[in-house]
Amino acid sequence: MGLSSAMNSGISGLQSFSNSMSVIGNNLANINTTGFKASRTLFSDLIPNNVSGSGGISQIGRGASLSTVDNIFSQGSIESTNSITDLAIEGPGFFIVRNPDSQAKQYTRAGAFHLSGQGHLVNPEGYIVQGFQRLEAGGFADYASDIQINTRSFVEAEATSKVNLNTNLNSQSEIIEGGWDDEAPSETSNFSITSLVYDSLGDTHLITTYFTKTDTNAWEYNQAVSAEDIQGFDGDDDPPIVKVGGGEFTFDENGILATITSGGETIGPTNPTWPKIIAGKEPNGLAWNNGSAIDNTIEFTMNLTQFATDSVVVTQEANGGASGNLTTISIDKDGVITGIYSNGQTRDLAKLGLAKFSNNNGLAKIGNNLFEATKESGPPDLGTAGSGVGKIFSYALENSTVDIAAEFAKMIITQRSFQAVSKTITTTDEMLNEVISLKR
Repeated sequence: MGLSSAMNSGISGLQSFSNSMSVIGNNLANINTTGFKASRTLFSDLIPNNVSGSGGISQIGRGASLSTVDNIFSQGSIESTNSITDLAIEGPGFFIVRNPDSQAKQYTRAGAFHLSGQGHLVNPEGYIVQGFQRLEAGGFADYASDIQINTRSFVEAEATSKVNLNTNLNSQSEIIEGGWDDEAPSETSNFSITSLVYDSLGDTHLITTYFTKTDTNAWEYNQAVSAEDIQGFDGDDDPPIVKVGGGEFTFDENGILATITSGGETIGPTNPTWPKIIAGKEPNGLAWNNGSAIDNTIEFTMNLTQFATDSVVVTQEANGGASGNLTTISIDKDGVITGIYSNGQTRDLAKLGLAKFSNNNGLAKIGNNLFEATKESGPPDLGTAGSGVGKIFSYALENSTVDIAAEFAKMIITQRSFQAVSKTITTTDEMLNEVISLKR
């Protein structure tokens, strides 16, 4: 029994080291596999035999067996790519994908995704990436679903509702007697600013604000548009421009805006609407003649100063825009997928979902860089980047965690161990031969 036991111990060692070499070979085979996590082999000794001797009960080992093969979930290096849909996770977490055939959800660190013909974000095997779609009312859905991007989507035109002007008016400008005249707007104003605005159809119009100095530290402003742009005016028998708003400004002795008169109401710095005025409120409004909405009004915020320097527009900003179609997308570190449209506007479209597990080593590999949840891994905790899971990088992929030098060192050790344990078998065989020869 002793010699056969020694033979079996040697065989168990050969089997264990064969399994170890298989793991090493699998690691090296996946050295260039995106998101691959290297594995290691752990062994355990077998229950020993109890042998009675003069000194009492002794235990003789019976060899080794495979205990477990661990996946080492360390962070892989991140490699830059040239595809916006290549994604890498820095930190814990897994991308969630859905098998379109079985409907089952799997998990992966391999973020080599692309958009399918239906606009789904998918991996190379066609599994659909899961995330949170944008709601029409704003924000994102509370439940994870297929990420789908409508590549033929567009954004509607947005009518301009706000214009911000930051302007200095020269305090040394001459006073124009009689004020502004809509039949000679340039000759009866000291300075003017033209603002490009959009109507509800996305057409553009020009609103010009004329500034006319009427007294020391006092100015009037008049806003006008081309008569051809306004309903009821054709520009033939009417003045070439139509007034759509006006009022007055006053400045204090330091050149700081003191009051604004708009629509017959004088407001000052203590008023919460300061320094806003409304164009299109009166007298003629902004009823564009192209069929767009006729209830347009535009809020102008005028941050004005009166210093002894040239009249100048420091900054001018306006909202609104024409309609536009989706041209490209971007993905930020929080996993938010943003659509970029031809008119320069952006819109959030979806947010990538991530999952984490209490025991990553409990996950089961199912091939194609995918893991499956098991009883040992526990159920997934779903979330998004930054909520207890890692950050997401676009134009990037996570490399395999296989270390060639370490695997080669393990290979040498495993090979030598295999050779050593094989000697126990050949030596035991020679001992059995000796036993057999005793019969002669």
